[in-house]
Amino acid sequence: MDAVATAPDQAKAELARFARLPVALLAAGVAVALLLTAGRYGYFGDELYFLAAGRHLAWGYADQPPLVPFLAWAMDRLAPGSLVVFRLPAIAATAGGVVVTALIARELGGRRKAQTRAAAAYAICGQFVGSGHYLATSTIDPLLWTLVLWLVVRWVRTRHDTLLVWLGVVTAVALNDKLLIAAFWVVAGLALLAVGPRELVRRPKLWLGALIAAGSLVPTVLWQRANGWPQLGMGDAVGAEVDAAGGRESFVPDLLAGAGWVIGALGVLYGVVVLIGSKQLRPYRFLGWTALGVVAVFLVANGRFYYAAGMFGVLWAAAAVHLEAREPASWWRWVPTWPVFVLSALFSLPFTLPVWPAHFLADHPEAPRPVYAAEEIGWPDLAADVAALYRTAPPGTAIVTGGYWQAGALGRYGPEHGLPEAYSPSRGFWYFGKPDDTADNVLFVGYDPSKAAKSFRDTRIVGQVGNRLGVRNASAHLPVWLLTGRTAGWAEIWPELKDMRA
Repeated sequence: MDAVATAPDQAKAELARFARLPVALLAAGVAVALLLTAGRYGYFGDELYFLAAGRHLAWGYADQPPLVPFLAWAMDRLAPGSLVVFRLPAIAATAGGVVVTALIARELGGRRKAQTRAAAAYAICGQFVGSGHYLATSTIDPLLWTLVLWLVVRWVRTRHDTLLVWLGVVTAVALNDKLLIAAFWVVAGLALLAVGPRELVRRPKLWLGALIAAGSLVPTVLWQRANGWPQLGMGDAVGAEVDAAGGRESFVPDLLAGAGWVIGALGVLYGVVVLIGSKQLRPYRFLGWTALGVVAVFLVANGRFYYAAGMFGVLWAAAAVHLEAREPASWWRWVPTWPVFVLSALFSLPFTLPVWPAHFLADHPEAPRPVYAAEEIGWPDLAADVAALYRTAPPGTAIVTGGYWQAGALGRYGPEHGLPEAYSPSRGFWYFGKPDDTADNVLFVGYDPSKAAKSFRDTRIVGQVGNRLGVRNASAHLPVWLLTGRTAGWAEIWPELKDMRA
């Protein structure tokens, strides 16, 4: 028999007022922290790629659907060259996730304290705050998953079928950011059939919503078909990167660390337990099994750990609601919990946001910092160094980079130095174009020009690039090669260079 919410449960949830002020303060605090650090250092490598993708707007790309390239285009058109404006969608998405997590807690019957705790867990989550510093697919995706989960929880409580149409709309947006939400729906569908409420899958408006979501993918599917289904190759590319970073063994530890050790991780684990085993939250137990299933799917697929982070919001909300409902011991009533959240936030800050001056990273290479902080530094220097070498190159020289980050950097900063368009066979950049047949020589920026060198008579190093601060990153001391004497046409060369790896 399907589990449904009882009338007393519904009444209790209806009486729960939304904790507007504390939740608003938490969301505002996250937004302010992200705004204050949005202009630090520079673009991250993936952001430069999204900028380039925005200059080549399409219904699909080799490595993601079109939403984030469109946002990158829109923000750059709104304020060309402004890093802060460019990152506004990321800031809004991160702050929005704080609010929606509190709304989930409210739908589960949580009062002011539960809503605030759930929102606070999101607000200090290292994975979400850290990714909120960048405009990327992994920044927008958690908000969309959290919105989907809120709508699901609200439907279970209210049985208002209009919510199912909105589920389709939000899922459609999520599918055009990343395709990962499809894994959620497959696992959630199985969990619904196993433990209920099975009634959900019999609602016509759920299938109307599914039709909306599927229809939104048609342009991307057509693009993929026309371009040889490059997205199918991304699984192997991502799997190779995961293996290089530690493999499946690090998936769960990294996922819990991303949630935030102590509060975040314990909240995730406790949320799974109470969703599955608590009588109070029995109507929602399929979400506990869904969380475990989503982790299993991405673990088996050798995906990145943060693919499963979209489930955090509902787990924190469930944990907070269950804790609030318990009768506390007399001594516990007098122990304030907010200092634990504050200390956790302060401890994680150097690991999530660029709080240090840029020169500090060079002077203190072992200091705590966000994982990708160093990769925001030195892009203008790279463009200046390549420009100096390009001016000494023979006529008819094209610029090709081994990595898509470097091509994106030259696309952003190269015009300031009079550089022509840069090309790269790396990942989605391969689809943005190739040199024309007037280019008999190539200035190659990267470690390994061997694939291209097969089609040129001479290959030699002519310099290297770096950054003025001396920060160690992927582009520091990157060699620059001059390849001369092309022996084949670019229509023949370019397919041989294509590489889906980062």
